[in-house]
Amino acid sequence: MVRAAERAKHPATSSIWLDSEKAGRGRKPGQPGQPGQPGQPGQPAGLDRDKIVETSVRLLDMEGLAKFSMRKLAAELNVTAMSVYWYVDTKDDILELALDAVFGEIEPSEATADWQSSLREIAEAYRKLLVRHTWVSPILSTYLNIGPNALKVAQAIQHVIKATGLRPEEQNGATSAALQFVYGFGTTMGNFQRRCDEAGLTPDEYHAQALAMFSTEPALTETMESMQDVLETREGQTVAQMWERDFEFGLDVVITGIEAMVARAGS
Repeated sequence: MVRAAERAKHPATSSIWLDSEKAGRGRKPGQPGQPGQPGQPGQPAGLDRDKIVETSVRLLDMEGLAKFSMRKLAAELNVTAMSVYWYVDTKDDILELALDAVFGEIEPSEATADWQSSLREIAEAYRKLLVRHTWVSPILSTYLNIGPNALKVAQAIQHVIKATGLRPEEQNGATSAALQFVYGFGTTMGNFQRRCDEAGLTPDEYHAQALAMFSTEPALTETMESMQDVLETREGQTVAQMWERDFEFGLDVVITGIEAMVARAGS
């Protein structure tokens, strides 16, 4: 069992989910002189791990990862910071719990023979998660992300990739190709939306201003000229429509590539 102190020393290879005691509890056991069980004097009414995680996700969505702190979380909950520490040991614990909580928003359907549709469904849900919760992308590589919701999604993806007909030694590569495409696309979309919000502009306004600025920048003249044919195909489209078209095409490329690899192996 990995303890909190050990996980702090080795954050890349440790997880709250590997600590069986902490993963399964909602609050710390009562300690001498300290409340820790429901109904004991001094414990904030209605406070539990679920409420802490729910509030953490809301704060992270509103203010971002850089501004998130235990002090702000406690203030939002209207309790002392020590009250939060009755339920979790570290900020890392909260971020891991919040990360798994949002993965619960992905609800894969039962695997079918139509793996292409299943892959599209999961990919779209994953992209929306990354755009909706922009703080997720930076911490996905920090934590192992092996909570129950994340594992449910991982198992669903595994079933979809197995259904493609790829050989076992090819399946991890296909999974990586699909997930990394969605991760990169969703992260870029989320970052763009965040910049728009910070500038107080709609995506369409931000895009129009950026294009106008690029068009008058001498250093970008050659680049803009080489992109003219691409820009012309986007005239009259909203930013949302551009994102949708590009994502669908990119995912088509991934799926077509998998189909081609399966066909090649069978020829």
